[in-house]
Amino acid sequence: MKIVNLDGYTTNPGDLSWDGISQYGEYIVYDRTSPEQVVERAKDADILIINKTPVDAEMLDKMPKLRYVGLQSTGYNIIDCNAARERNIVVSNIPAYSTNAVAQLVFSFILEVTNKVSLHSESVHNGDWASNPDFCYWKGSLTELDSKTIGIIGFGSIGKRVASIAKAFGMNVIVYTPHPKDAELYGVEFKDFDTLLKESDFVTCHCPLTDKTTHLINSEALLKMKSSAMLINTSRGPVVDDVALAEALNDGRILAAGVDVLTTEPPKPDNPLLTAKNCLITPHIAWAGFETRERLLKILEENLKAFLEGHPQNVVN
Repeated sequence: MKIVNLDGYTTNPGDLSWDGISQYGEYIVYDRTSPEQVVERAKDADILIINKTPVDAEMLDKMPKLRYVGLQSTGYNIIDCNAARERNIVVSNIPAYSTNAVAQLVFSFILEVTNKVSLHSESVHNGDWASNPDFCYWKGSLTELDSKTIGIIGFGSIGKRVASIAKAFGMNVIVYTPHPKDAELYGVEFKDFDTLLKESDFVTCHCPLTDKTTHLINSEALLKMKSSAMLINTSRGPVVDDVALAEALNDGRILAAGVDVLTTEPPKPDNPLLTAKNCLITPHIAWAGFETRERLLKILEENLKAFLEGHPQNVVN
């Protein structure tokens, strides 16, 4: 059996082992694969593993042996799932592996804005504390999270984890979701979208990317937020309109933003968020912790094993 991984580098740049996959057959790993290389590399594959390499119906037609596609991600828009189903190809994803890591990054963004750790550390290293007449100083407003309101858009596993951390900080938690239930169980209040935007000191996105959520955060939505509010997006880049967010930041309509995802990744050099005021940007790393990727590989192996044993799991098509 031939197993081909078209883009293994971001999942495992060398600090983890592929042994869990290679035990099932001949395993070939490519760090990266361009669209022009997909068919040539995968044409004889029985099993295909992908992360961000697009595979469409035309490509699938040229992979006659293909029986299974294992995604190294939760999202599955990178492959034509309908076309795969029509060709009796099973597609499985990796659900809920990065919940803790994503929630951790959300609060990394929030705490950077409220406590300004990097700003003050840089100031101290530049000699400002050594030359200061007082035992302490601060270079911007510092803020407690206690009693502040965080608005969570989407209430899956990550949204729930963010809520639990926020409660530990003493924050008020409000949630917008199309399917509200069990508010008492999680200690949150469900609100409509507009009310959440108006009441929140921090708005954090944890919804899937669909036709309805594409540019959910647009100019109109940003106008409804407090001028002192912060927006965080660790879900999918197109949930937020990059241009609208940059304009809102530069005009002072909101205070700050923290984004781990952008509409186009890597970003184009002219993406306005790269030069926007008070915009923290990380390169899609919420999922990239060592333990998180280690968990991903374990589930990837479990998915493949389940398929080969005749009871596929985490099937998305």
